[in-house]
Amino acid sequence: MTQRINYIQQSPELFKKFQAFSNQVKDCGIEQTILDLVSIRASQMNGCGFCLDMHVKEARLHGERELRLYHTAIWRESTLFAPRERAALAWTEVLTKLPEHGVPDDIYESVRGEFSEKELSDLTYAVMAINGWNRANVAFRTAPGSADKAYGLDKANLA
Repeated sequence: MTQRINYIQQSPELFKKFQAFSNQVKDCGIEQTILDLVSIRASQMNGCGFCLDMHVKEARLHGERELRLYHTAIWRESTLFAPRERAALAWTEVLTKLPEHGVPDDIYESVRGEFSEKELSDLTYAVMAINGWNRANVAFRTAPGSADKAYGLDKANLA
């Protein structure tokens, strides 16, 4: 796969602002484990190899168990995820692939049972951020692993 353009070089100011937004989301107070799962699941759904590779490595560096990473794609069938994580994954999926008539009430109510209004708002921004990154990296075919050294992901030892 050959990268089409380097969007970071082409739009450095926009990249910096979007990166600052994403960094702010990381500091929102939602557990890092949930933020990692959100990024992994959205990247799986969007077919973003660059982001999936990056976030799996980040999750390992954050101490995530290997089997849970494998089970992220099958979280509904897996017994490895807590109710709060399941709610976050359901919210991620519904916002990543919006249904024709919007977010169903049952999914909203389920997520509200696990997250405060502030947390749900922050979680929504987290989903928005990863979906934005997915779209840029899929559009321009950013190669998985190409930023490992820059982001310290080579320390994950998953090569």
